[in-house]
Amino acid sequence: MTFLNFLATEVLAEPAILVGLFALVGLLLQRKAIPDVFTGTVKTIVGMLIFSIGAGAAVGSLDAFQQLFTEGFGVQGVVPLSEGVTGLALQEYGSQIAIIMVYGLVVNLLFAAITPMKYVFLTGQHNLFFAAVLTLVLNSAGLGRTHAILLGGVLLGFFAAFFPWLGRKGIKAITGSNDIGIGHYDTIGYAISSWLGSKIGDASRSTESLKLPKGLSFFRDYVAAIALTMLVFYYVATLAAGPTFAQEVAGDMHWLVFPFMQALIFAGAVYVIITGIRMLLGEIVPAFLGISSKLVKGVKPALDCPAVFPYAPTAVVLGFLVAYGAGLLMMGVYIALGWVVIIPVAIPYFFIGGTAAVFGNATGGWKGAVVGSAVVGALISLGPQLIYPILDNVGLPGSSFPETDFTAVGLPLYYLFELGEWVGTVGAVAAIAAIAAVVFIVSRRERRAESEAVAESTAGASNDG
Repeated sequence: MTFLNFLATEVLAEPAILVGLFALVGLLLQRKAIPDVFTGTVKTIVGMLIFSIGAGAAVGSLDAFQQLFTEGFGVQGVVPLSEGVTGLALQEYGSQIAIIMVYGLVVNLLFAAITPMKYVFLTGQHNLFFAAVLTLVLNSAGLGRTHAILLGGVLLGFFAAFFPWLGRKGIKAITGSNDIGIGHYDTIGYAISSWLGSKIGDASRSTESLKLPKGLSFFRDYVAAIALTMLVFYYVATLAAGPTFAQEVAGDMHWLVFPFMQALIFAGAVYVIITGIRMLLGEIVPAFLGISSKLVKGVKPALDCPAVFPYAPTAVVLGFLVAYGAGLLMMGVYIALGWVVIIPVAIPYFFIGGTAAVFGNATGGWKGAVVGSAVVGALISLGPQLIYPILDNVGLPGSSFPETDFTAVGLPLYYLFELGEWVGTVGAVAAIAAIAAVVFIVSRRERRAESEAVAESTAGASNDG
């Protein structure tokens, strides 16, 4: 039990180690030379570490902003942050969460092998979060430990394959191929953003090619755009919090200099994230050819959301601002209705809102980016509101999960088990079977459509000849 806990929480939950292991296996299966195996594995791990360093700096900067914002505007309530609530859950259900996570990874490989959902979910920390969600929901519903572990592992493994499959069209619109998947449990939101973009916008009018006045031309450089935007945000929050509290947050740095430096640190962090992701993608995708050809035919890596940032960095900034604005609006609605106040935490709004904008931009240009991130910004506020009573029921008040996929799975699962333990179990298994059946049907139709398109293209070329 202790070993499984160590394996899940210290090894497999560490994204750099997880992607490095998969790269190592892939390169070995391709029978690459030892120097190539070593270089490819190390560069994969280093790419992920560079990304992690950038993400850590961004999170630290956003945490300081959140403290200033909360103090300045006097907002108290539920903080939707998966890292926080998972940490609390691990104290109470650590071994159970660990077993579900490891079990889920094995089941993920199984579903990738036997279904059209050819994705291996490599964002280790998100699998840990999902394992925590399932553990909390199933325990809140009153399931026994063994029952919860068996069902939780199957659910985690299935959805670890399904959600990247669900986001496949959006990824193809962004990258031009399906060589990777999105390994971030907000895929429902991203799929909605992609669909909305296709309905209301024009993909040719991308956020990256907007014609700006000469005075605003520096916004074409995403680093400069992020720095200026965050500079405004930080100084508004700092002045609202007041010099005394701002100095406490700033530590040894002067409170007026602190927001200036934090804005630049955040801009630098995003640059580092994108640099790391580019290195990672350059190594992990070729390495997966080995796994694809030898173990699971056609398998693809599902990577963390910043994997799409390099394709539309301006959309990331725009998406963060729009999504955060939607979160603030939702907070005002909750206050007016007397509901639990969900505080819009900057960290998930940056990563989720920014990614939603990239998806919307790929299918609908800047309009898709704006509308998609606004809708997703509202969803990641509504989701924590809906799932919070379950967490409160198991003794974890004050925090919640913002991810759309967690709400979409956890909430129906909880109410299904309200009808009875075995009714819930049969219902959950039936839901998996039904979703899998739909996946098979859709995949068959897509293959048929592709074959017909190739045939028409070949016939047209023959006629031209």
